[in-house]
Amino acid sequence: MPIRSSLTSSVVDFGGRGRPIVLLHGLMGRATTWWRVSRWLTSYGHVVGLDARGHGRARRRGSWRTEEFADDVAELISDLDEGPAVIIGHSMGGLHAWVTAARWPELVRAVVVEDMAPDQRGKTVDAWRGYFESWPVPFRSLAQVREFFGGLGDYFVECVEERDDGYHLIADLEDLYAIAAEWGQREYWSYVEQVRCPMLVIEGEHTTMPPGQQAEMAERAPNGRHLVVPGAGHVVHEDRPEIFRGAVEALLSEVLPGESA
Repeated sequence: MPIRSSLTSSVVDFGGRGRPIVLLHGLMGRATTWWRVSRWLTSYGHVVGLDARGHGRARRRGSWRTEEFADDVAELISDLDEGPAVIIGHSMGGLHAWVTAARWPELVRAVVVEDMAPDQRGKTVDAWRGYFESWPVPFRSLAQVREFFGGLGDYFVECVEERDDGYHLIADLEDLYAIAAEWGQREYWSYVEQVRCPMLVIEGEHTTMPPGQQAEMAERAPNGRHLVVPGAGHVVHEDRPEIFRGAVEALLSEVLPGESA
């Protein structure tokens, strides 16, 4: 994979050949949270994940403005030089996916947005602070991480690192608060309306996003579609992996005809 830019250490190559499929994680996560999804995606193209700035192995560079995260995604796709990419983004990654598609339409073939809304103005990071600070950090073992987070235990195992006293979240909490704070101060509808490629919005039945917005995204995007997944929470690809896979594969079969293995 000919990554020549400053993003080199932030990219995870999951394998596969053909058109690029770029995976973008949510706030607090990292590219490797997509491991299980990446296994079946490699039948459709060259699958890569990007650690967003301030997450995983990515350097803390620049600011936390949404457009700068999208700049990084566009830089990655350009460096791959394999043609327009399908971008699949969860939560924060979904926001970065549709902003990238709106600003660089020539780089994006299709977008999947997993449980993210464009207008969360008025929300503050106070709830986030209380939640994160309630964690029993440091965790004594990865088994404790899995036990604490239950059904999402494997997901959160990817988000921690071992230090001298135990396991801590890789991302810095103050960075996360700064990133999320922007979402409470602005809206991103204009970018939704500029996405010309197919955009699939996958919403969990028990979403934490403002009601109705994800359906409206599909209506306001020129080529949008919307799916509510029964029984799923915010991390749909972990809660209902079979439905998530079916919906994504249907889109890939449409936009990457004849390119699957």
